[in-house]
Order: sequence, then structure tokens, then C-alpha cells
Amino acid sequence: MTSSQHLAAGNLRSITFMLMAVGFFAFMDAVLKTLSATYPVLQIAALRGITALPLVFLYISWRGGWHTVLKVRWPLHLLRGVLGITMLALFTLGVRELPLSATYTLFFISPLLITALSVPVLKERVPKAHWWAIAIGFIGVLIALRPSGDDLQAGFVTIGGLATLGAALCYAISAVVGRLATRTDSSESMVFWMMVFMALGAGALSWAEWVPIRRSDALLLVALAVTGFCGQLAITEAFRHGQASAVAPFEYSALAWGLGLDWLIWHTLPSAHTWVGAAIIVGSGLYLVRREKRITDVHANADHP
Repeated sequence: MTSSQHLAAGNLRSITFMLMAVGFFAFMDAVLKTLSATYPVLQIAALRGITALPLVFLYISWRGGWHTVLKVRWPLHLLRGVLGITMLALFTLGVRELPLSATYTLFFISPLLITALSVPVLKERVPKAHWWAIAIGFIGVLIALRPSGDDLQAGFVTIGGLATLGAALCYAISAVVGRLATRTDSSESMVFWMMVFMALGAGALSWAEWVPIRRSDALLLVALAVTGFCGQLAITEAFRHGQASAVAPFEYSALAWGLGLDWLIWHTLPSAHTWVGAAIIVGSGLYLVRREKRITDVHANADHP
């Protein structure tokens, strides 16, 4: 097999894993939306960590990675823990107030935010064309947030919309912090401490308003643990074997999952301005991915003897 064939095979495998990951996460988000009707958002964040920990223990034991778990840069992990709790609580608030498809549309701004944050934090150089794509993506967010009624000023800012944008910002910062941490810390430690901080931190914050778990919700909690854990494994595999520029665009398949689940479970579809905003945001993100691939290919050809 030639190098190009090997790369193509790796990309195909990674794309398959990405589609699986997005599907698992979409079902997890549907569970979050269902649970949010009964439990406070911080309690749901705690339950996400608590239910995932047994699976994380088994996974790390299977990989034999316990020797790396304590060799970490604690400030970065503490920051990721705070960001993870805040992100999941805000995202759960978002899916409680909005359809999944509308929530995903707003959350798609996070890749653009990651690009913008990579300049001051990671000292990466971002071309001018990328800044134009980021600006256009934010215009898409403004369009997606626009209310369907005539009174723009009264409905422009919604709790669900602002919560989702806050979650996207926390996710973007956490992703950049994660890049810094992966330079020295193992992937096992990243997953383990995120779940520990989420279970303990969100559990402590939600303790005063803790709602007793209903026995009828046991299957939902199992689904929360399994879908989240399988999604994390699948997305790790997706970026392990293929080119990020080839795999990343398939994250946008979440919109299709959101539309399907909205229609099947809650019998709702997004309004016209959400579709327009989604098209602009996704287009901006795809443009960034294509530009990055082109730059990478140019550098690779220049370095080739």
C-alpha cells in the first residue's frame, strides 16, 4: 500500500469514528435535555461525572495507564475542571430552553473561538483570511439568535442562546488549555481528572438543591454514562488515525442528528433564521478547515526533498 493509499484508509477510518462520536454525543445531549426537565443543571453535570467514573476506571485499568494519572500539571487540570463544569451546566441549560438543532447551531461557533484564542495563548499565527471567517461566523450567530417575532429588541437575547454561547466559549478555552496540557500529560489523566472534578465539584455546588434520583431515571443515567464514554473513545480514535483537516468537518453532522432527534422526540424543527445562521457558521468553519489543509499541504510540499 502506498503512502497516499495508507493516508486515505486512515482518513476513512477516522471519518467513520467521527460520525460515530457525533452520534453518541447527540444521544447524550438528548438525555441531558430529558433530565433537565427534572434536575438542576449543576446536578446533571455532577451525574455526568459520577456515572462516567466507573467506565473511566475500567478503561484506564485496561490500558494500564494508572502510572501517568498523578504526573500532571495541576493548575491546568483544575482550570479544565472548572471550565468543564461550567460548560456542561450552561450547555444543559441551553438544550433545556432550545431545540437540539438550534443549540448545535450556536455551539458551532466554538471552532472559530478556538482559532481566535490560539493567538494569545498558544502563540500561533492566524492568517488575515481566518479572521474574516471568524467575523462572518459571528454574524451567523447573530442571525441564528434573531427572534422569529417582530420585536427584535425584546427577544434578541434569550437565556438558552446566551447559555449556549457561554458553553461554546468555555469549551473553546478548555480545548486550548487541553492543548497545553497534552504537551506533558497523558490522555488517561486528562479524561480521569475531568470526570473527577466534574463529579466532586459539580456535586458540591449542587448539593444544597440536590433532587433525589427517581428510580425511573436509572436507564437514562446508564445511557448518559455509556453514550458520553463511547463518544469520547470514538472521537479520540477519530483524531488518532486521520488528518484533522479531513475529519473535523464531519463534526457538523451533529446538526443532522439534532434535527432528527428534535423531530422524533420533541416534534419540533428550527425556524428559518436558525437555518440561515447555521449555514453561515458551518460555512465559516469549513472554510477554516480547508484553508488549514491547504497551508499544511503547501508546507509539506516545500519540506519534501
